[in-house]
Amino acid sequence: MRIILPPDKFPSRGLSVPTGRVSRLARFVGLASNVAGGMMLDGARQLAEGKRPSLNDLLLTPANAFKVMHQLAHLRGAAMKVGQLLSMDAGELLPRELADILGRLRSEARRMPQAQLRATLDRQWGRGWEQRFEQFSYQPIAAASIGQVHRARTRDGRELAIKIQYPGIRGSIDSDVDNVSSLLRMSGLLPAAMDIAPILKQAKLQLHEEADYQREGRNLRRFGELLADSPDYLLPGLHDDLTGRDVLAMSYVEGASLESMEAAPQAERDRIATLLIELVLRELFEFRLMQTDPNFANYRYNVATRRLVLLDFGAVREFSPEITQDYRDLLRAGIAGDRPAATRAALDVGLFKRHLPAAQQDAVMALFDMAMQPLRQDGAFDFGQSDIAARLRDGGMRIATDREHWSIPPIETLLLQRKVGGIFLLASRLRARVHIRPLLANYL
Repeated sequence: MRIILPPDKFPSRGLSVPTGRVSRLARFVGLASNVAGGMMLDGARQLAEGKRPSLNDLLLTPANAFKVMHQLAHLRGAAMKVGQLLSMDAGELLPRELADILGRLRSEARRMPQAQLRATLDRQWGRGWEQRFEQFSYQPIAAASIGQVHRARTRDGRELAIKIQYPGIRGSIDSDVDNVSSLLRMSGLLPAAMDIAPILKQAKLQLHEEADYQREGRNLRRFGELLADSPDYLLPGLHDDLTGRDVLAMSYVEGASLESMEAAPQAERDRIATLLIELVLRELFEFRLMQTDPNFANYRYNVATRRLVLLDFGAVREFSPEITQDYRDLLRAGIAGDRPAATRAALDVGLFKRHLPAAQQDAVMALFDMAMQPLRQDGAFDFGQSDIAARLRDGGMRIATDREHWSIPPIETLLLQRKVGGIFLLASRLRARVHIRPLLANYL
């Protein structure tokens, strides 16, 4: 077998994943102490200059963000996943410097050292697994929060992308989520009265599902069957003989990153965004099965065949017929400008609670009306020229300051909002122009 080793400059990036709960807890404690020390020094300096710093000003600094990013990148797993979600979902809510630093978590995962990688594959495939391959690259082509991906060629000629889970990740999920929650509580970024227990429970459940690569393999096969009639989408094939709970073997699929398509012709960028939006609609209204993680890295584009490549199926969620119907009612009312019907549907999907005062309900529905503008428009909506995302952000921040009435929507609503928001962000990055209304007509 031909072994491809990382280049000389790459080994320094290899960093063993802490696998024990005690060692991971120690990392969190050290991080909290480090950030707290930095806050005390910054506070003392600002007081000496005659300033009165706020807690958030001291906490949300580039220096502290860099400390957090470095430690989460070392821990990987659920801890890093939370940081990635914050960097993508909070986006415009954070200071530019902080968002940029945390955003690096989407690409700064540290690879496993070769010895730890080999030990993981020995446990999964047994010793002597190398004899099954004509070529195996020890340099990952991608590294993320839960695992890293390697290229390989089997002796029977299959070109594969093999996702290998970091050791100890599955067993650390619950404690990692609890530790991140504690850090957020201590930071004051979460209201003391907010009950986040339901969302933490769902976060743990979803991360456990994502860490089960056999489950992801079944999701990959299921989506392949659902999209078999859609030549515009390309999914890798599953290779069961090399797949287990900690290793997922797929056929290798060529494709360019969506970021690299920002310089493509307008028609090509419009096509990519249209395919993304059409897929979300089919997932919600036709399949009732959605891949809820809109991370840019989960999509690629094959320029030669003009097909959208779909890669990651760990975060898959099923929607009940009732939820799907509620969203159909919500969009119908929103497009028609029927405020009473839209308010009833918004209550059904959990955009706000029934006990919310009328003024706050009106504020939420005003944001909903704003979000409906691209769907109501006759003709193509220009994502690149729109400031709707920024205005929604500002309106959402004003509503969130009323902490007495701040509540967390149901997990299905949160996941769907995250997926739609992520696709909006992707379309904006591509500066795409899409006529959305006729795409919706097939489902409403």
